Amino acid sequence: MRLCILGGGGFRVPLVYRALCRGRYAGLVDDLVLHDVDPVRLAGIAAVLADLPGAHDAAAPAAPRVSTTTDLTAALTGADVVFAALRPGGTHGRVLDERIAMAHGLLGQETVGAGGLSYALRSVPVMRQIALTLAEVNPGAWLIDFTNPAGIVTEALAPLLGERVIGICDSPIGLVRRAAAATGMRLPVGSPPLGSLAGVDYVGLNHLGWLRGLREPDGTDRLPALLADPEALFSFEEGRMFGPELLGVLGALPNEYLFYYYFAREAVTALAGSRRTRGETIEAAQRDLYPALATAPDPATRWEAARRAREEGYLAEARTDGEERDEADLAGGGYEQVALAAMAAVLTGEPVELIVNVRNDAAGTSAVAGLPPDAVVEVPCRVDGRGAVPLRTGVEPTTHQLGLLAAVKAVEREVVAAVTGHDRDAAVRAFALHPLIDSAHVARRVLADYEAAFGALPRLWS
Repeated sequence: MRLCILGGGGFRVPLVYRALCRGRYAGLVDDLVLHDVDPVRLAGIAAVLADLPGAHDAAAPAAPRVSTTTDLTAALTGADVVFAALRPGGTHGRVLDERIAMAHGLLGQETVGAGGLSYALRSVPVMRQIALTLAEVNPGAWLIDFTNPAGIVTEALAPLLGERVIGICDSPIGLVRRAAAATGMRLPVGSPPLGSLAGVDYVGLNHLGWLRGLREPDGTDRLPALLADPEALFSFEEGRMFGPELLGVLGALPNEYLFYYYFAREAVTALAGSRRTRGETIEAAQRDLYPALATAPDPATRWEAARRAREEGYLAEARTDGEERDEADLAGGGYEQVALAAMAAVLTGEPVELIVNVRNDAAGTSAVAGLPPDAVVEVPCRVDGRGAVPLRTGVEPTTHQLGLLAAVKAVEREVVAAVTGHDRDAAVRAFALHPLIDSAHVARRVLADYEAAFGALPRLWS
């Protein structure tokens, strides 16, 4: 079996490779093809893979063969599964996304708000071209997307690839696992790869969802007791992030990215007060790291130290001063485990239950009531050789949840329309309608500044 990773010079690639060498997924992949437009990043990550402890010893005889290429068609040809983890514009593009939003008094974040829309306007055209190439040279391949913003990108690709594209994110299943552990539940969601989600009521879009129920096999819902127990809530990140008071009012556990909606003012203030944005911190760390990886005597050690430092800074603005991330969250095992679980399911036909991004009507009727049937939603799904199908249909969000979901989904669809229809008015609507952009005048100005910073954006409308 051949796996192709687009964005093969990406920081998380060694986590995927390590998981393919040992444990549940060992032997599943024979050939691993890494594609990237940056040969320096490719060389650095290839050096890390060659140096990973234990990856090539007698205990790991199933390590896949690794090759690298900057030729997209060559990378896609013959692949059974394609992982897409791209960042059009690179890390510096992320810095611009953040800084331009902040200059207008808006949230400076990678995937949420104005910065997320700018990122999407760069990601969607690139990913649609990749999908068209894949459909031409290798129509039987599966595309598992974690190019951000994953929900928007998956929605843009679904008309081109149908059920053969699945969008993933590790935030929802991470929330489920942490909440289940805090209740003392012995749910199979804590066992590899993810187990059963039959008792999990999670509804949302990518980076915008709520855990609304954790039911035992006998039907007992353990979530209300958790929400009423401050000590248990303070034992995991989302409980500390949102606090017992707000969680008690909401009656649900929000995805961590809802911090930017429920605490928008605090988030803007915290980010504006930081000496560096998250993107600037990562850009500075990687500027010298990648060239050094290819020639250093210990590339795997250097990569691991950099990876851990990067994880420690994740969503730092949502934590109180001095608060450290839980050790389990620093260890990795998020995206790559979800991606590999989905890959194994579509290849072998052995079903797995995952929270993924999929068309609302993939089960034949809408999974989330009140949203368009062809909209991409993030819900618990059964994934097997046919693709991903929601476990439940007709799920009714609360009025508050539906209002926010509908508002953000309208924005997402305007972004896709802007790209596919070469329609700048649709882009203006996306910025003006976003709940975290509080002025239509500011929306126009921030879009104009993104167009000035990214020359590819004005060309979208020409």
